[in-house]
Amino acid sequence: MKSKQRILVLSPHTDDGEIGCGGTIAKFIEEGKDVFYVALSVCEDSIPKNLSKNTLEEEVRKATRILGIKEENLLVYKNRVRSFPAIRQDLLETIIELRDKIKPDLVFIPSLNDVHQDHQVIANEALRAFKTTSSIFCYEEPWNHLNFSTLAFIALDKRHIQKKWNALKCYQSQILQGRPYFTKEFIEGLARIRGTQINSGYAEAFEVLRWILR
Repeated sequence: MKSKQRILVLSPHTDDGEIGCGGTIAKFIEEGKDVFYVALSVCEDSIPKNLSKNTLEEEVRKATRILGIKEENLLVYKNRVRSFPAIRQDLLETIIELRDKIKPDLVFIPSLNDVHQDHQVIANEALRAFKTTSSIFCYEEPWNHLNFSTLAFIALDKRHIQKKWNALKCYQSQILQGRPYFTKEFIEGLARIRGTQINSGYAEAFEVLRWILR
């Protein structure tokens, strides 16, 4: 395996990547891996009326900075939320451009079993784009999954989960709406459950679509 790996996190909306693999991002950056984060939508149509349309873009920039992602490794697109099925070919072409530019060794994407329409499109189009070039792991967002096969685990320390939560706290627009997965108890509890499965204090779990060693 390469000692200096390039990692790509595909996040349909701002915050999906941090929720699904924020602890892993923190760990990988700590280890010196080059991590790229791509948010395909800033969900302007979902922002509460009393907040700026740029709120989620500002929040993702703060959150990824806390995780340690370089500013130049963050790409933010403004595709309309819940419109991805209608623009799936355009999204595929965007993902292919990212593949050819970044050349990632490992890609994190939503689960193919995710019921959110935007997440489904990104998962399927990313699989099409990366199936012959990169390892592909699907991250976990339990409230959206019909099922989830925990085939891979990445062991984490408490500091990685704390950094993940510190990043997620940047999303005040989501926390103030009372989303149940935007609590420290949820984030830490799920990490403890996954850690217990591999005799570790904490972990994040992933589905494996491709595992390529070069």
